[in-house]
Amino acid sequence: MFKIQLNYLSLTKKIMWRLNKVRHKAGRHGDSSEQFRSKRREQENALRQARRDRQLVSKRLLLNDDEEHPEVTMETNSAGQDVVSLFLKLQHSGPEKEADLKALSKALRDPSAQLTFIKQGKSMHLLVGLLTGSNAQCRLQAVQCLHELSHSPHATVAPACLPVTPYLLTYLSGQSTRFTELCLYTLGNLCPDSDVVTEKLLAQGIIPALTSCLENQRHNLALVEAVGFTLSQLLQNRDAAEKIIPTVLASSLPSLLLSVLTPDPQFGLAPAIECAWCLHYLTSRQSAVDGRVLLCHGALLQCSSLLVSIGGVVADGKKEEGMELLICPLLRCVGNLLSSCPVDDLIAQVDDVRLPAALCALLQAYLHTQPALARETAWVLNNLTAPAHSIEFCSALLTLNLVPGLIQLLPFSQGINTMILRVLANIAHKKKEFCVQLIQLGLLSALCATLKMADPEMVTLSLDVLFMLVTSCPQVAEEFVKQGGLSLIEAIQYNSEGEMRRRAAYLLEHKLLS
Repeated sequence: MFKIQLNYLSLTKKIMWRLNKVRHKAGRHGDSSEQFRSKRREQENALRQARRDRQLVSKRLLLNDDEEHPEVTMETNSAGQDVVSLFLKLQHSGPEKEADLKALSKALRDPSAQLTFIKQGKSMHLLVGLLTGSNAQCRLQAVQCLHELSHSPHATVAPACLPVTPYLLTYLSGQSTRFTELCLYTLGNLCPDSDVVTEKLLAQGIIPALTSCLENQRHNLALVEAVGFTLSQLLQNRDAAEKIIPTVLASSLPSLLLSVLTPDPQFGLAPAIECAWCLHYLTSRQSAVDGRVLLCHGALLQCSSLLVSIGGVVADGKKEEGMELLICPLLRCVGNLLSSCPVDDLIAQVDDVRLPAALCALLQAYLHTQPALARETAWVLNNLTAPAHSIEFCSALLTLNLVPGLIQLLPFSQGINTMILRVLANIAHKKKEFCVQLIQLGLLSALCATLKMADPEMVTLSLDVLFMLVTSCPQVAEEFVKQGGLSLIEAIQYNSEGEMRRRAAYLLEHKLLS
C-alpha cells in the first residue's frame, strides 16, 4: 500500500497543486444573486487553471469594488514618485485622505513602487494608524494597501509588513465581510514569503484566530473560503509537520474543515475545495499519531462518503465543471488515511461498499481528460484493496462487475495500468475463489498482453499475478500454455536480468513445465 507524501513524480510522491495569483472580486451584499454567482464562476475558472498549472506558491489579489481587472498603467518611475507624493500627503489630515489611500493602493500594485513605499520612514506606522483609526472607509483602504503589498514578488516586503500583522489578526473577530476577507487573504499572502513571518504569525496566535473566525463565520462562505486559503498557506510551510500541524490537530479546526466539505449549490465549490486541500496537507505530512487523530475526527468516513456521492453523480453523466479540484484532495486524503487505518477499524471508517464503484466511475470519467487524476483514483483503489485490509472491497469489485472495466485499462500508460494491475493482484491475493473469477473474466489473456510490455514493473507485476493464478488452480497453467504464454515466459527468462529473470525461471520450472 502506498502513501503519497511530497511531490508526485512517482507513485510514492505527491503534487501539491496550489493557486497562483488568483484574482477575484468578493461578492457584496448589494449585488444580485445572479451577479454573485457569476463572480464566483469566474473565480472558479481561475482556480481551475491555477490548479492545473500546479503552482506551489500561492497568492491572491482581491480587487477594489470598482475594478474588474488589476491594471497598472503608470510607468515605473511615475509609480514610485506617486507613492512618495501620496505618502507625504497622507501624513497630514485632509478631506481627500480616502481618495489618496485609494490611489495609493492602486500605485502599490507596481512592484517597484512597493519597494519605494517600504523604504519610506514610518510607512508601516502610517498604515497602522489609518488601520486603527475611526474612519471605516480609511480603514478599508488601508487594509487594501496592505493587501497590495502582501501580493508583492519581492521577498523583502513581507517582513516589512510584520508591524501590522497583530492588528490583522485582531480584526478577524469583527468588522465587515470585505474587511475581514482582505485581512485573511493578506495574511495568507504573507505566509509563503518568509519563515520569519510565519514564525511571528504563529507566535501571535494565527491558529487560534483562524479557528475562532471559522467557528463564528461558518455560514459566511466567502470568509470560510478565505480562512481555508490562509490555513492552507501555513500548512505548506516546510516546518509545518513540527511547528504547525500539531497545533492545528489539537484545535477544533479538523472538525470545522470537515463540516465545510459539502459544497453549497449556490455559492459554488470554492470553500469546500480550500478546506479539502487543508485536509490534504494535514494527511500528507502526518505521523501515525496524527493519522489516528484525523480518523477519530471522522476524516476518512467524511471524505470517502463525499467521494461516493460525487462518484454517483459522475456515473450519471453529470460531471460538473471544476469538480476535479475537489476530487483531487479528497482522493489524497482517503488514500493517505487508509494507510493509517487499523485493519479492524476499516469497515467502521469506510462503511459504504459503494466506494469501489465510485472510484471506478471517477477513473473512467477522467481517464482521457485528466489522466493524472485517474492515476490517483487508481492509487486509492489500490490502497483500499491492499492485502492488509478486509476482503469486502475486493469482493465488491467482483460482485458489482467492475473488474472487466479495470482489465480494459491495462493497456493504458502513465502509471494507470501499473496501479490497476496492483488492484487485480490484491484481489487475487485474497482468496482462491477470487482467482477463479478473475480468470473467468479474462485476466489470463490480458496478462499475455502485459507480459509483452516494455515496462519492467508491469512485466514483474504480471509475473506475480500469473503465479497467484496458476497456484490457485492447476488447470490455469495448461490454459496459459495454450494461449502461447510459455514462449512469453521463456523470452523473459532469456532477455531479462535480476528479479524478473528469477521469477520467470521459477514459473517455468515449478508451475508451467511441470
